[in-house]
Amino acid sequence: MKSTTEYGYAKINLALDVTGVRDNGYHDVRMIMQSVDLHDTLKLTKTDAPGITLSVGTAPLPAGPGNLVYDAAKLLFDKYELPGGLYIELDKRIPMSAGLAGGSSDAAATLRGINRLYELGLSSTELCNLGVTLGADIPYCIMGGTALAEGIGEIITPLPAMPGCRILLVKPPAGVSTGFVYKNLNMDALTHPDVDGMIDAIKRGSYIGVVSKLGNVLETVTLEHCPEIATIKSQMHQLGADGVLMSGSGPTVYGIFPTKEAASFAYTHFRVGPYGSETYLVRPLQP
Repeated sequence: MKSTTEYGYAKINLALDVTGVRDNGYHDVRMIMQSVDLHDTLKLTKTDAPGITLSVGTAPLPAGPGNLVYDAAKLLFDKYELPGGLYIELDKRIPMSAGLAGGSSDAAATLRGINRLYELGLSSTELCNLGVTLGADIPYCIMGGTALAEGIGEIITPLPAMPGCRILLVKPPAGVSTGFVYKNLNMDALTHPDVDGMIDAIKRGSYIGVVSKLGNVLETVTLEHCPEIATIKSQMHQLGADGVLMSGSGPTVYGIFPTKEAASFAYTHFRVGPYGSETYLVRPLQP
């Protein structure tokens, strides 16, 4: 049967600001997002038998409704009355509940894959409009690269590639749900990151500008429930990272290093420590 393979790439937030709360409880954000080359792999295969079958391997994930991969596939099958069925194999490498948009990225890859496999001819904008009905990060994950995300995260403005560097990701075992973090965010006590300054640094290709403008208003909430974040940040600074920040709602911490050699030294340190199994050395990625 005909099949296709798609990759769902992790993201980090170079800057994450919350500017307000809507009547429906959603938060308005301004975020600078960056894809990295850590990815999940999805193989999508047409089947004669109707229905969507999802294999998640050993990952502790639902293999049906509630998994964004399944939900994204069902959205397109229902909307376009696609014939036959679909078998999806998901190979997870992005850690879960990590602030790296693994689930959203997998959903985006599913939408792209079905669009190609069934020759639907949907544009990226059309895919984004469908994806946002499942999750606010999915439009960005469809586009990828370096971008400003606004609104609830669905308004995407592409930016030039961030300056070349190496990025170390370290995820502590503790996790805090995104909903909990936003619910407990004190809007009156935020120290807002300089998002416009980050955009300017990226446009100028300034490595020093980028690492000096890192900021995430969600960090203080997650830090209260995961003090290991502070320990990891301190160690990364000591090991030579020029900029360190928590990604998204966390708890993953990333450090930006100027060279592969510098990042590899820090990677080796963390790899043999308590966070070894979820320590990743990555690069920025453009579509």
